[in-house]
This record gives sequence, structure tokens and C-alpha cells, in this order.
Amino acid sequence: MAGVILSVGQQVAAAVIEMLQGVPPWLIVLLIAALPIVELRLALPIALLTLNIPWPEAILFSILGNMLPIPFILYLLGPASRFLVRWPIFDRFFTWLFERTKRRSKSVERFEIVGLILFVAIPLPVTGAWTGSVAAYLAGFPVWRSFLFIFIGVCIAATVVTLATMGVLGAVSLIQ
Repeated sequence: MAGVILSVGQQVAAAVIEMLQGVPPWLIVLLIAALPIVELRLALPIALLTLNIPWPEAILFSILGNMLPIPFILYLLGPASRFLVRWPIFDRFFTWLFERTKRRSKSVERFEIVGLILFVAIPLPVTGAWTGSVAAYLAGFPVWRSFLFIFIGVCIAATVVTLATMGVLGAVSLIQ
């Protein structure tokens, strides 16, 4: 691809795919979707545009990967943070994480469950299942309800990202 200028997202995708040579494409999508920050927002475009995985499979593995860490975050964040804040480096990290999440998740506090769904569903930086899990923990939502509503948000995000990735014509062909 000499002379072709790649976007940052394309460069990241190319590096991840090169690093995971020999790994089945569905597993690449699952692993990328499980990562914080990028989640399915990167996994779905890679699945659809780079790995050429059919859209139903791409959506399935992206959602599964995105949801994989959520129960662990919801169940373990409280005990882990209470234990780790004994050390200054972890105290600084959790203070930063919780303050940052509180600032960015005002809609979760204000609109509760609907806010959590929308917070996870809107595919923007610093929103998503990981941050939504932290926001749900900070808001004191029950774990099982948090998981369910984060799942709904992830499904909405998968729909939005798929339609955006495939473009308007791709969206029309999805229906046909």
C-alpha cells in the first residue's frame, strides 16, 4: 500500500490484525470489542471493512466481546477499589477514574436507567460499556439491572456503528 495515507483508526486496525496473525477473525473481533475505550466502536468496523465478516456475525461477536468484561467490572470494581486505595498510586487512579466518570455521566445520575442505556448506546469517546459500568457502580444501581441496561445500550451502539460503517446504501442492503 505504498503511497496510501491511512487514518489513525486504520493504522490501529492494521497493527492489531498484523499482531494477531493466525487468530480466527471472529476471535480478533471479540478481543478488540472487550478492550476499554475502543470497545465495539472499533471492533465492528474492523470486522465489516477489514476482516470482511458478514454483518450478523460481526455484530454478534462485537456485542459478546463488549459484554465479556462487564460482569467482572460490576461485581469486582467496589471490592477491588476499596482494597487497592491503600496504596497511593491506586488511590490516585481510582480518584481520577471516579471523578472523571462522575463528570461525564451526569445523564446516568439524572435519568437513571434510561440515562445509563443512552450513555452506553451513544458511540462517542468516553462513553460505552466500560465507563457505563463504572457509572452504574457509582450511582449504586443493582448489578443485574445494570448488566441488562448496559446490554441494551451495547445493542443500540452496535446498530448505530454498523449502520454508520456500512453507510446509507449499506443500511438499505441490510434490510433487503
